[in-house]
Amino acid sequence: MSRRNKILVPSARKGLDELKAKVSHANSASDAKYEVAKEQGVHLNRGYNGEIKAKDAGKIGGNIGGSMVKELINMAKQDLAKK
Repeated sequence: MSRRNKILVPSARKGLDELKAKVSHANSASDAKYEVAKEQGVHLNRGYNGEIKAKDAGKIGGNIGGSMVKELINMAKQDLAKK
């Protein structure tokens, strides 16, 4: 089963990139996966990384995605508490 990683609201791209950088403690969204890989102990090169194991790739992407979801939930809770 393939995943659809397309953002449904294109104008949200900037905000999602900022969130990705924030949760991964990186300077930019493009550096996020390298920061997470370093934290997880996965050797990740800039450019082609077809030789890494699926398990290692999942560690990186899962960590980023999970952290983003947690942060979005916390933001929504805070927003609801203000109302």
